[in-house]
Amino acid sequence: MNLLLAILLMVVCLLAGFFGGTWFSQRQTKKMLMDNPPLNEDAVRLMMGSMGRKPSEVQVQQVLRQIRAAAKQADTKKK
Repeated sequence: MNLLLAILLMVVCLLAGFFGGTWFSQRQTKKMLMDNPPLNEDAVRLMMGSMGRKPSEVQVQQVLRQIRAAAKQADTKKK
């Protein structure tokens, strides 16, 4: 009986560690992407420049704020 209990505890701990690690890594990845989005100021400038506009710094910051707000809103909708 002790051997069965030990094996059961090992399986439970293994599953708890797997699911806990998965949850933690997802949370950290979402936080990292919210803090440091893959689209940065240079990419926004290049994108606006390719459309034939020379963006001001205010326009670049406005676009970045809109992107971050949309990402934050999408994250809160999922919950």
